[in-house]
Order: sequence, then C-alpha cells, then structure tokens
Amino acid sequence: MTTTNDIILRPRFKIEIPKNNETVLSAFQDSKKTQSDFIVNRIDDHVFIKFPKHKQHFWSPQLHLEINEVDANSCLLHGLFGPNPTVWTFFMFLHFMVAGLFIAFGIWAYSNWALKTSYAIQIGMMLLMVIIWVLLYFGGRIGKASGKGNMMELQNFMHAVLK
Repeated sequence: MTTTNDIILRPRFKIEIPKNNETVLSAFQDSKKTQSDFIVNRIDDHVFIKFPKHKQHFWSPQLHLEINEVDANSCLLHGLFGPNPTVWTFFMFLHFMVAGLFIAFGIWAYSNWALKTSYAIQIGMMLLMVIIWVLLYFGGRIGKASGKGNMMELQNFMHAVLK
C-alpha cells in the first residue's frame, strides 16, 4: 500500500470490486465465524476490522471499510486505516489544548507588551507549546510506524476475504 503523501496519518484507499456490495458485506460477516485473529463488525454498509484486546497495544490500528453499490454487479470499497477512535480523540484533544494555550499565551504576551510590562514568561510558554506540538507530531509518526505491521495484517485479511 503506497500513499502519495508521506505526511498522511490516516491512510485511505479505494478499490473497485466486480461483485455486488451485499455479497462483499456478507463475506465479511461470514469471516467472523471462520477466524479468530480479528474482530469484524458490520453496521449497514460499513465494516470495522480490529485486533482482539489481547493483541492490541496503544497504537494498534483498525480498518474501516465502506462498501457502496455502484450497480448490480459492482461496488466501490473505501478504506481508512486509523487508530482506535478513543486514542485518536485523545490525541486530537491534546493538539487542540496545545493550540489553545499557545493562543492564550500569545494574547497575554500582547497585553503585557501593550501595557509595557515584562512578557518573557509568556513568550517562553509559547515556545514550550511549539515544542510540545512538535513532540506530539513525532509521537504520532512513531505510533504510526509501530502499527505498520498491523496495518499490513489488516490489509492482508481484507484481501483474503475479498477473494
């Protein structure tokens, strides 16, 4: 699986399948009974594939598939690799918190500058927020790298079910 953008944190892909979408969805539904390596959940035209709890780590990815009908004999599969939604939400919360604090310290520094008082602490805290943001970014990249093998396992399972 190659992506055109190396910075992407949640890789997406699209596959056209020469089968009816209900046939493909049923294949994923049936795979729940024939294997125990993955947890497969189907909700309408969506399939979620993830690892069982005993195989998961903090950065374990999951695969979300949306299988849409094109016509009676073909369908379009949209796939999205991503972390556990709880981890993703927490990670985004941290990013927004850092951005909010950066803006707050910037306003406070401007106020102190306008009042002609010391604003060195506020500038220092703004620089600290930039450093924390960079650390969060690289933490996300390291997490993505540690889950690459798991992403390949999920992709191989998906292709095995589609055959």
